[in-house]
Amino acid sequence: MTRRKAIQSAALTLGAASIASAIGATEAADKLAGAKYKTNHSTCKWCYNSIPLEELCERGQDIGLQSIELLTVEDWPTLKKYGMTCAMGTHKDFSIENGWNDLKNHEMLQTQYKKVIRDAADHGVKNVIVMSGNRRRISDVDGMINCAIGLRPMAKLAEEAGVTLQMELLNSKVNHPDYMCDTTPWGAALAEMIGSPNFQLLYDIYHMQIMEGDIINTIRKYHKYIGHYHTGGVPGRNEINDSQELNYPAIIRAIHETGFTGFVAQEFIPTYDDKIKALAEGINICNV
Repeated sequence: MTRRKAIQSAALTLGAASIASAIGATEAADKLAGAKYKTNHSTCKWCYNSIPLEELCERGQDIGLQSIELLTVEDWPTLKKYGMTCAMGTHKDFSIENGWNDLKNHEMLQTQYKKVIRDAADHGVKNVIVMSGNRRRISDVDGMINCAIGLRPMAKLAEEAGVTLQMELLNSKVNHPDYMCDTTPWGAALAEMIGSPNFQLLYDIYHMQIMEGDIINTIRKYHKYIGHYHTGGVPGRNEINDSQELNYPAIIRAIHETGFTGFVAQEFIPTYDDKIKALAEGINICNV
């Protein structure tokens, strides 16, 4: 009897849901066993808001999930309880629109981030998300300078705490009109201006396919600035299978070939009735 048949046979006494869960777990294990690279798997909680966090932890572990992210300090102990981590932390007053590119936001943001950096260090959370904010008629040059002014002291605190600040690249065409950090060259130039190893970019593959395309070449060119990746099918931000235009196995291989050892987070909105099955499929696709 093969391992797959043994698991399926054992699940027969537990009902259809258990069978599906067992099959998904063994498929993930089989795919991982044949993978050349080790992908560290995360997902974003907001994509699964209908599933309680503890249930997502329990079921996620069965399919190879190591992290659930974009959670605040209140949720980090729950992850630890299940032997998981939060690969990208955030804070309760998080805002995409009101960011570091506007000087008038700096006092508020620095107060928030002094606390979240300390909290992250105390809970073993290695990365915290930051946002440029919307342009609101601020030029890209002025916005970059303003971001650097505000983030340099935060990056210094992050260095001392062993935490990395990660600015997310988002598209301004479809989902986040007017967002400033919407191209990889702009984000890389900001990273150079800040000049800290504890400031990096969160490269969202979905968003950058919409803004720039040329994903693999961009990753190869700018990988030294990138500390984290998000997935998502284009168009629509749904499953990353062959229903959309990106070749995710090739992209994940290219990421690994840069020497990347961080997390790849599934950040797509599942369309399947069984949302965990959709997540398992995404994880399997990224085991290359």
